[in-house]
Amino acid sequence: MLFHSSLRKELSRSFGATLIVLVTVVMTMTLIRTLGMASRGSFDPSDVMLVMGYTVLAYMPTLLTMGLFIAIISTLSRMYRESEMVIWLCSGRGLYSALMPLFRFAWPVLGAVAGLALLILPWTNLRIEEMKNQYENRGDLERIEPGQFQESADGSRVFFVEKNNLNLQTGSNVFIASTEYGKESITSAQKGRIGSFDTGRFLMLDKGQRLEITHGSSDIKISEFDQYGSRVGNEVMNEGVYIPPNTRTTLELFKKLTPVNLAELSWRIGLILASINFVIIGIAISSVNPRVGRSANFLLALFTFVIYYNLLNLGQNWIASEKIPFVHYMVSLHASVFALAMFWLAKDHNNWHWRSLIKTRQRHSVDKELIN
Repeated sequence: MLFHSSLRKELSRSFGATLIVLVTVVMTMTLIRTLGMASRGSFDPSDVMLVMGYTVLAYMPTLLTMGLFIAIISTLSRMYRESEMVIWLCSGRGLYSALMPLFRFAWPVLGAVAGLALLILPWTNLRIEEMKNQYENRGDLERIEPGQFQESADGSRVFFVEKNNLNLQTGSNVFIASTEYGKESITSAQKGRIGSFDTGRFLMLDKGQRLEITHGSSDIKISEFDQYGSRVGNEVMNEGVYIPPNTRTTLELFKKLTPVNLAELSWRIGLILASINFVIIGIAISSVNPRVGRSANFLLALFTFVIYYNLLNLGQNWIASEKIPFVHYMVSLHASVFALAMFWLAKDHNNWHWRSLIKTRQRHSVDKELIN
């Protein structure tokens, strides 16, 4: 049908252009944010591009929904503004007739949103968390950066090396401050090098001194040495202590329906239901008076999108804190939005207006009085 084909063709062009712009903006913002986190030591600087890619992939369900929403509004608003929609309406094509071509165009996008939200989203969050934990739990020697104070993985020691040679195998002006076994010690040396032995790796210090203080005692022990070895690189990793719910697979969340898991499920399922509702909301928002201006539609769409997604985040927090049951929240939010969008669409389709409804009621009341 001509109406269907022309609508889908323009939607595809608008959706592609909108999605490219949104992905570019999000990539730029994510790159700046990731560089800041890498500078603070949250990620390995060499993994910045990889972390950025995973983060953008995690945002894709929201970006696809927003791109589809904007494409629908921009396409239908143009048709209203140029009176093209009026021609279709006068030929007997109501607003309900736009639902079929829109959903025929949107179903691959909605399927991609569902796949990303249920399968890809936890995988990307898991990969980001693994890289973050791997970098935070790296050994003491890997943490050493020339000219910077670096803390060990367990927080018991602080290292400083003024400069190094041969890929961190040797260094000069070494400083170590540690707190172990109820003692605080400060060790400094002119040179240091890495030594590998059967019992592990040691940082061998040459020509330095060591200051040691025992907790609960005022005694201070100062000693000088020609060579001193400090064991490094054999910290015990704390793996699997806590798994964030956003890294768990959807099947794992369904197997153990705790409040935290239900909260994460409300977010993932909410992304899918919101994308479906936004298709209907897009049709309803687009059908406004063209003389109002094009910006009015986009402002209303922006506020609608922001409020809906804020309610998703708010509901996730409420479910996790057991303030509202999972089923009640899903029905009260998504079902009510669907009902409101369909009522709005029906009002525009049937050209309902509150003034006409009042006049109709007054006319019915007059007719009843005349009959009586």
